[in-house]
Amino acid sequence: MDTQDYIRITEKNVLHTYNRLPVVFKRGEGVHLYDTDGKEYLDFAAGIAVFGLGYGNKEYNEALKDQVDQLIHTSNLFYNVPLAEASEKLIKASGMDKVFFTNSGTEAIEGSIKAARKYAWLRDHSTDHEIIAMRNSFHGRSLGALSVTGNAGYQDPFKPLIGGIRFADFNDLESVRSQVTDKTCAIIMETVQGEGGIYPAEPEFLKGVRELCDERDILLILDEIQCGMGRTGYLFAWQKYGVTPDIMACAKALGCGVPVGAFVLNKKTAEHSLVPGDHGSTYGGNPLACRAVSTVFDLFEKNHITEHVRRTAPYLEKKLDELTEKSEKITARRGAGFMQGLVLADSVKVGEIVAEAMKKGLVVISASGNVLRLVPPLIITESDIDQMYSILAEILL
Repeated sequence: MDTQDYIRITEKNVLHTYNRLPVVFKRGEGVHLYDTDGKEYLDFAAGIAVFGLGYGNKEYNEALKDQVDQLIHTSNLFYNVPLAEASEKLIKASGMDKVFFTNSGTEAIEGSIKAARKYAWLRDHSTDHEIIAMRNSFHGRSLGALSVTGNAGYQDPFKPLIGGIRFADFNDLESVRSQVTDKTCAIIMETVQGEGGIYPAEPEFLKGVRELCDERDILLILDEIQCGMGRTGYLFAWQKYGVTPDIMACAKALGCGVPVGAFVLNKKTAEHSLVPGDHGSTYGGNPLACRAVSTVFDLFEKNHITEHVRRTAPYLEKKLDELTEKSEKITARRGAGFMQGLVLADSVKVGEIVAEAMKKGLVVISASGNVLRLVPPLIITESDIDQMYSILAEILL
């Protein structure tokens, strides 16, 4: 079959919830993807910030092959070796207390919401607690995750959603404070807003929200699904701020391609929230997914991934700033580490830029607010950045 055959079959069989670009990827190597025609693409999307280690990492692949030969699944009625190993490494990396492994980031958000509500219920046995979320946020597409996603376009067709959600403005502490009531049990936010347009939390804002939560016995939930696992130069973005959440949701690069997520709780929350019977997952924490997580932590440490991001990100920012300064089609750059966004002028359509970059062999994606999003594998080099710059310069200058 050729490329058009694969596209035709997919369109015939798969529910049309994505507007896919007309390319069929067949394999990947390092920071490059190759389509069914053999064309090479420089990947600055990483499967939406997933493939932190790049494609074809031999040690990662061999670990998964080895686990497939040993044991893929048993259910959570039993213990398994990779679950123990992955949990130990995630707890050590986060400095938190307990973890629940899920199949996705959305499920990690669902578990985080349930844990927060159970914590509040145990405190006063009330069922009318409220959660404060941020406008312009994105936390997933299940009904619970949609309920705390501050974008009406995602929400409206699926209402009514879960109740008790109030929205505040990101990076505006007084806006958050104005939404707090005696019923508030949690405040949820992305440490760096991703889908909403690449907005990092301001240090004073995040520290102020943490202090507010401490004052009122409110749980702080940080969504690190996209910005976590080394993307900002720290294993978790909040570590740069010196602020620790009560609950953290993570996924994407946690498994570097294998579908896995997790929500992690501090000691206070873990001891006063979910108990047997409150939450579960047939596949969550299965041996294959946990072997992926365990291997990712090993390879991040061995290959000094966070140090590489911190060392290389200034060069990426420098080149993107040069492009921004020279191009009338770009109005601003914002981001942190290898999570960057170029804000395009209103006269420019980001979808057309994404498509044109694809034609020239560069994979980039978009975010809300007419933003060109760059979330490459965490192993990119200055040479890769130069190549990306050259391609975008052809399009935007």
